[in-house]
Amino acid sequence: MTIHHTKGIVLRSVKYGETSVIVTIYTELFGVQSYIVNGVRSSSKKGSGKANMFQPASILDMQVYHNDLRNLQRIKEFSWAFMYQHIFFDVMKNAAALFMVELLQKTLKQPEANPDLYHFIEDAFLHLDEAKGQAIANFPLFFALHLATMYGFRLNDDFTPDTPYLDLQEGEFTKDHPVHPHFLDMPYSYITSQLMKVMQPQELNEIPLNQETRRKLLQAFQAFYVLHVPDFGTLKTLPVLQEVLS
Repeated sequence: MTIHHTKGIVLRSVKYGETSVIVTIYTELFGVQSYIVNGVRSSSKKGSGKANMFQPASILDMQVYHNDLRNLQRIKEFSWAFMYQHIFFDVMKNAAALFMVELLQKTLKQPEANPDLYHFIEDAFLHLDEAKGQAIANFPLFFALHLATMYGFRLNDDFTPDTPYLDLQEGEFTKDHPVHPHFLDMPYSYITSQLMKVMQPQELNEIPLNQETRRKLLQAFQAFYVLHVPDFGTLKTLPVLQEVLS
């Protein structure tokens, strides 16, 4: 079997047997893949500390064996591709990262490469790690909106004072009050338009939002995903995130 070099972002890790884990990783080369990693939970010197590398949001550099016919692949070697300074220790950044990971778990389905999507996601986690002030609390909103754009079911940012309603079902701003309940009106539609214009995450510091506004927007963006992603369900991390951001 050929060995490939790829980076990957850990989405999920489950204990397996006495010393192993099965990890789901979004890889740069192969999209979403599952790997069995032996011996990382043993108390021996060789295994010590290695299990930490497979916590959600970790970005790894890996040598992997890959076989298209297998559901479970193997990793030959792995190391940190990037060591976070804050995400695993800062309560707010960790809550935001776990929200982002769950959003990815629910939307990344295909085991196929998409380098643009991979780099957007990796870049987002790196920016979250460096974020300061308001940008941290606004980051989940930014990520949810821009991830949808990467998937191709973006909201059309054509907000004007004459089109104050954001129809989440149709993904566009309208002048008429939608007949269904899935919409945002002022000021939430305007704020969403502002968030969509953000190109660099540090610009999020320029959008001052209070806790109630963030709560309303996060609920609306979850509803948007429910409308556009089959079997999306609800985000378990959302109540935790809202609690931490309060």
